[in-house]
Amino acid sequence: MATNITFHEGAVGQDERASLLGQKGATVWLTGLSASGKSTIATALEQHLLHKRLHAYRLDGDNIRFGLNKDLGFDPTSRVENIRRIGEVSLLFSLSCTLTLTAFISPYQSDRDLARKLHESHNPPIPFIEVYVDAPLAVVEQRDPKGLYAKARKGEIKEFTGISAPYEAPAKPEVHIRTDETDVAGAVAQIVKYLEEQGLIPAESSA
Repeated sequence: MATNITFHEGAVGQDERASLLGQKGATVWLTGLSASGKSTIATALEQHLLHKRLHAYRLDGDNIRFGLNKDLGFDPTSRVENIRRIGEVSLLFSLSCTLTLTAFISPYQSDRDLARKLHESHNPPIPFIEVYVDAPLAVVEQRDPKGLYAKARKGEIKEFTGISAPYEAPAKPEVHIRTDETDVAGAVAQIVKYLEEQGLIPAESSA
């Protein structure tokens, strides 16, 4: 670890940046099993926020592995490093006053807690919103759009979350979405409502 480095604060403080851009940054961290609907919801949420003229950007688990994390596998150590890097990148995006949407299985509670601590220990703290995209294993196996569960059941994929590797469900997520009980629009509405209640985005007009 390098020791001869110094973190440089910009000339524009966080409050001034938020005032100039007209919004605050936050990380919306979607976690859940493969095929639970994380990426679909994050994509729809990003579209909704952009249409409201808000700065939003989505970080997707598969997409990140094409570049930043292409050197990582799916063993436990690589999974931990994968999420550590995403936590750091999410913080940087959110510090720019972007609504940062992440869609990662992120199976370990300790890794998600580390990402949360990274945001909340910043001065000033950056909101970290854990969204549990919840669907029973039987449902995601039935969906299985990439055929991954079928391969995992046959032993063709090792360390597959939900089958041969654990998934630790969030104990107290800010938002809990049951995707076997609600559609994409309903899921987006749940997250948007929370963001409005926290004053992170303007409330929809009832007129």
